[in-house]
Amino acid sequence: MKFTGKGILIMVLLSGVLFFSRVVHAQYNRNNLFDAGWCFHRGGAQGAENPSFDDSGWKKLDLPHDWSIEDLPGTGSPFDRDAVSQVSGGFTTGGTGWYRKRFTVPSNLKNKKFMLFFEGVYMNSEVWLNGKSLGRHPYGYTSFWFDISESISLDGENVLSVKVMNEGENSRWYSGSGIYRHVWLQVLPQLHVDTWGTRVTTRLTGDNEARVNVNTNIVNQSDQEKRFRVVTTIISEYGGSEGRAESEYVIEAGKSSGINQNIQIIKPRLWSVETPFLYTAVTEIYENEVPGDRTETTFGIRTLSFSSADGFLLNGKSVKLKGGCVHHDNGPLGAKAYDRAEERRVEILKESGFNAIRCSHNPPSPAFLDACDRLGMLVIDEAFDMWSRQKNPYDYHLFFNDWWRSDVESMVLRDRNHPSVIMWSIGNEIPDRHKPEVVEQAKMLADFIRKTDPGRAVTSAVNDLKPDKDPYFAVLDIAGYNYASGGDHNKESLYRKDHERVPGRIMAGTESYPLEAFGSWMDVIDNPFVIGDFVWTAFDYIGEASIGWRGYWQKQDFFPWNLAYCGDIDICGWKRPQSYYRDALWKENQLSVWVTPPVPSFELNPDRQSWSKWHWLDAVDDWNWEGYDGRSLEVSVYSSCAQVELFLNGKSLGRKLTGRPEKFMAIWQVPYQPGTLKAIGYQGKSQVNIQVPHQPETLKALGYQVNDQVIVKELKSAGKPVRIRLTPDRTVIRAGGQDLSYITVELTDNPGLRNPKAENQVTFEIEGQGSIIGTGNANPVSLESFTGNERKAWHGRCMVIVRSATERGNIVLRAKSPGFDTAEIQIKSE
Repeated sequence: MKFTGKGILIMVLLSGVLFFSRVVHAQYNRNNLFDAGWCFHRGGAQGAENPSFDDSGWKKLDLPHDWSIEDLPGTGSPFDRDAVSQVSGGFTTGGTGWYRKRFTVPSNLKNKKFMLFFEGVYMNSEVWLNGKSLGRHPYGYTSFWFDISESISLDGENVLSVKVMNEGENSRWYSGSGIYRHVWLQVLPQLHVDTWGTRVTTRLTGDNEARVNVNTNIVNQSDQEKRFRVVTTIISEYGGSEGRAESEYVIEAGKSSGINQNIQIIKPRLWSVETPFLYTAVTEIYENEVPGDRTETTFGIRTLSFSSADGFLLNGKSVKLKGGCVHHDNGPLGAKAYDRAEERRVEILKESGFNAIRCSHNPPSPAFLDACDRLGMLVIDEAFDMWSRQKNPYDYHLFFNDWWRSDVESMVLRDRNHPSVIMWSIGNEIPDRHKPEVVEQAKMLADFIRKTDPGRAVTSAVNDLKPDKDPYFAVLDIAGYNYASGGDHNKESLYRKDHERVPGRIMAGTESYPLEAFGSWMDVIDNPFVIGDFVWTAFDYIGEASIGWRGYWQKQDFFPWNLAYCGDIDICGWKRPQSYYRDALWKENQLSVWVTPPVPSFELNPDRQSWSKWHWLDAVDDWNWEGYDGRSLEVSVYSSCAQVELFLNGKSLGRKLTGRPEKFMAIWQVPYQPGTLKAIGYQGKSQVNIQVPHQPETLKALGYQVNDQVIVKELKSAGKPVRIRLTPDRTVIRAGGQDLSYITVELTDNPGLRNPKAENQVTFEIEGQGSIIGTGNANPVSLESFTGNERKAWHGRCMVIVRSATERGNIVLRAKSPGFDTAEIQIKSE
């Protein structure tokens, strides 16, 4: 990484990530998924670290697991008005939990080394093996591991115990509780590649050539000097070899060494948002020509450049970051980080136009970044929400001084090879950023990251944007601005004011209000020094309950609200109105039709603060308003077309412009009558704003271009709901107990139109090689169970999530509701 000129940061990076197999094998391989066959107890269990402890009455389960999303004992709901977490945690309950697992290891592995690897445990975990404490790990979002070679028993039974303590007020959002990510058992030869020991970087050496540098840290845990050969082969996404390096080395007993190998790639395929091409570096160790350790590191070839003059360049091309902030929970699954759940979130965001994600406010799961690599999603990887000054009494500030170095190292070493990661964030809205001692902490963190990974920019998200934050911003490469736009693009934004003060500063809108989407995005496209905007939030989440409706200040009487209700995408993965508006900002020829309900969707909060703008307009895609015949309803159209014409039951209600001057929106007052609202989007430009119906000839005479229609959208009045429609996102999933199918359940009339007023209870039954692991409907005030076999519809739909079993076979899901025929679908697990 180097700086060139005023305010310019140029970086060239090729990234990779160690790829773990996600399959449980009958025998031990290098990386063994350790998720199956655990016992769990919610609450205290004195002596449970001892192997002889009786856990026969404990719950049997497979990981990943989150006990906070499960029903509270003796209830049918995970929510409690008196929960310690209150609004912040969505009225869910943490506490203490215990996990235990028994396993055996054959004696023929006596010369192997064993590492126990946890991707994430929330929080304050301590681990024992066979009664011996391996250590503890306070932070709930970083990965960690223990060398268990001296504690493991060969041929005899091993007992692994994990205590997890999510106690007190420690988070500003829903954290979940437990071992919510994967666990792995690594079985390694004594001479092996270190955990996170491979770093892949490259630089382009010409138009058709790249040099790949593979630095591999190899550990000799034997009591003898080792002579060996290292062979690294670069494999393309298509499976062919692109280059190879071979070297011989010697490492003393008990030592480790970093080994550099350079490989030239001819005509490299660059990783980008549009074409996320991936390579794999396969590293093999040979001792006396006998193959030993073998690792695979996936990486991408791309260049990064940031400057106040040209903005962000990916592979030399300007890219504006169409970004969103994302918390780690998976809605109805809670914090459980199934690979498919993580992948699905990235898929949905990519389909909705996002090209960048800010992981708020912690490192994500490895599976999430793997999906970003494969799908072409850029990432800001963030470390902390606080440092040594608290935001909650029992949060990470209690551990920061002792643990920050190992936690930052965990994030950077684990994630540094992902091509999707373009920035590291050292923290979000850190308290007292204006104070010199906090600026010193920021410099300490930023310098440590640059030393560990010099190939990426360092940022931090800052609110309360005033000149007193200048020293804090000075230690960063990219200045993260939270809520800088002001929303009205006609009003001078803080970005431009600060650019005049500090012209070399590179800025990113690390958080913005949904309600200010227009102004926030115009600031990005008009100013090269503003490289992108990240809305709060891209995906809705549990916790910060009702921030997107009742707003601030938050109180206990917000219960039963439990969702934030501020995401572009709701917790089931369905687009909300603001996401369709963002389509109009980001894409050509977009069109959607919305109705303001005659009565507010939820009770309003008269005390909501004027600055609290995480909500969106009260809008629904619903033309069923029995009892309101003839009453004027407000109809809004979000469109990136030049003009839109609205029809009610075939009668034109006039054309209106929907360009930038109109903020890509047009509004009609429409007397309600059942039937069809139809909007037609047209290309072309107009010299007048047409507010009343006109014939095409009249419009031409007024200087109005009438061109071909490019898109049509309709809202229709639905009949009585009489049918259940089941639509899975995938009909074929993988066996093994980890893959998922998300099934959308819609209540429709006879012609098949979803009735948005339907709220019937739907009960689910399942047969075959699968199980129901979650249900949801995205209703932010629903107190229903996420883990039961039934769910009420909301806006005419709900969702059920099915997980594959270990064995292959068919899965049959049935949905029933009184007055409806039973619906049935089949899913194949193979």
